Amino acid sequence: MSDSAIRVALVSRASATLHGPGGLERHVDDLACQLLERGVAVTLITRPASRTGAEADWLRDERLTLKTIRYRTFPFAGRRGTTILDRNTAYLYFGFRAGRLAARLLSDGHVDLVHGHGASVLGAVLPAPTARVPLVLTPHGLEEFGGTDLVQTRLKRIAYRPLQTAVRRCARYATRILATDQALVSSTVTNLRVPESSVRVVPNAVDLGRCDALAGPAEGAKIRSVWNIPSVDRVFLSVGRVEKNKGFAVLAGALAQVCRDSEFRRWRWVIVGDGHYRSTLEQIVGKLGLQDRTLFAGATTDRELHAWYEAATVFVHPTLYEGSSIVTLEAMAHSRPVVASRVGGLPDKVLPGVTGWLASPGDAGDLGHALTEVLNLEEHLPRMGEAGRALVERCFSWPSVTERLLSHYDDVLAECASLRASR
Repeated sequence: MSDSAIRVALVSRASATLHGPGGLERHVDDLACQLLERGVAVTLITRPASRTGAEADWLRDERLTLKTIRYRTFPFAGRRGTTILDRNTAYLYFGFRAGRLAARLLSDGHVDLVHGHGASVLGAVLPAPTARVPLVLTPHGLEEFGGTDLVQTRLKRIAYRPLQTAVRRCARYATRILATDQALVSSTVTNLRVPESSVRVVPNAVDLGRCDALAGPAEGAKIRSVWNIPSVDRVFLSVGRVEKNKGFAVLAGALAQVCRDSEFRRWRWVIVGDGHYRSTLEQIVGKLGLQDRTLFAGATTDRELHAWYEAATVFVHPTLYEGSSIVTLEAMAHSRPVVASRVGGLPDKVLPGVTGWLASPGDAGDLGHALTEVLNLEEHLPRMGEAGRALVERCFSWPSVTERLLSHYDDVLAECASLRASR
């Protein structure tokens, strides 16, 4: 089947353009955009827009159909500590209704294939389909199955049991399951209880042309000037929602160690992003005496974010749990070496001694050692940054990833057609 003949229902609880930034959200936007560019007709099933004036060129593409399912949740949703309850109730109800809509579009011949993200396609497999469904499932980071803290992992596994059951059901009836990194294949097979033969690796990707267009060296120098950061100061950049599981408190401890152990004194830690944990992190930074070296930049525009990548000496991602990490790929696209936790799909991108350093998650000592090496080996950083850019070009850029994805779409459609013909 040619690319132009494929009609895909893309199902997700969120989109960056419609609902705000996030790794999943940005991936969905980029995926829709890339499919449209390849002539694929896309029906996006998601929540109604929560951002006022949400606009993007791909939303106006004539091959895009937007269908929304209201996300019904409880009055205090969104407050700190309500995420698990929301995922086990409102999200599953959304997934049931969105999945039913996708299944109906498939049955009525309006789409050829359904590509769901997480439990957003629950209704397509509940009740159980009577025949093989051309369903492709990307479960992403599987955070609902636990992180790296053993105590919290046990509690999270128990608390997230309804969501786990829903994602496993989606995986059970999916024709293909897409792991976003080779490092995640084993956990995907184990957590979803599926045969490895049904799993393929299709990475999350970045648009290199867009990254280059958003910021270059001049924009990096300008944002340093705006925030009064001298050109000689090293900048450790971290990006993400300011939540406990992002490991920023661990990084603060590591930087305090760098202050004690290193002869280098001219560096700044810049945190781009916001979240419920910010006030707690600010207190931790103050207690460690890092307040004069730490800049909380807050939420920014895409242009400002990419200017910060250019302004950075090294990108530091101390997360305690991770799926694929779009922000790490973006930093590498800007030729920045990376110091990151050895979790999720990060080992597929951060190659020790080649594109950066890996540290044990939650280990401030190990992370501090890596940061000290960064300061001691500054002459090697440009080479490592170039190696990171080359890796992204080769393995994590949208042209190559889209080609791989379309190949899997064709395989799924051919397999389902063969099964129908044999009945």
